[in-house]
Amino acid sequence: MLQPEPAGSRAEQGICARPVVLFDFDGVLVRGDAFSRWLRHRFAIAWWLIIPLVLMALVTFPAASTLRGRGVIVRWVVTLALVGLDETTYRVSARECGQSIARDPRRLSSTALCALKAHRDRGDRVLVVTGCEETLAHSILEQLGLASIELVASRVVQGRLGLRIAVRNVGREKIRQLALRDIHPLWDVAYSDSPADLPMLEASRSAVLVNLRGADLARVKTRLGDRSTMVNW
Repeated sequence: MLQPEPAGSRAEQGICARPVVLFDFDGVLVRGDAFSRWLRHRFAIAWWLIIPLVLMALVTFPAASTLRGRGVIVRWVVTLALVGLDETTYRVSARECGQSIARDPRRLSSTALCALKAHRDRGDRVLVVTGCEETLAHSILEQLGLASIELVASRVVQGRLGLRIAVRNVGREKIRQLALRDIHPLWDVAYSDSPADLPMLEASRSAVLVNLRGADLARVKTRLGDRSTMVNW
């Protein structure tokens, strides 16, 4: 449900406050999933990780039927992919992958990028809020000339036993990460292609549903009512 704006929000700051516009990344600005592309490259290079990956897939297959279970599987797969990588090596690899994605127009949505730039050029406060890992997402934005766009993303950090996931920025975690940047509901517009972003979409005055279809579209529209607009990009 929509929550009232907290003290100090746009409602109390007056009409001069900049509109806040949030863009999901994968499936909106980038076609497909950017981090999955890095994972495929990683497992192709580190072929010795394929055996534990297959064994893990067999054990965790039943969990894939639930959203929570899929989240656990994703965390395990990412943790496995990070085995043997230090922070410097990972970030070099992620930047190279991001640059490769950004140079391929087939992997980008020119319409979504134009919409983002239009909001930016109007003076809106535009943020990309994504489950993609930060280094990879920033590399893509930088290659596209959008390095100045605020990015709220998943993060990995160096732990005692190697790299680990510090923040998995999906679902309600996006709301928490935005709050850490002093950005609170209600924001003005949110763009997303996924029902997983319902917390972010419900906390917006206007929601733009990108390429949603079938049961996913029906579910999201039921929750959002007439505050949602459907686009096919």
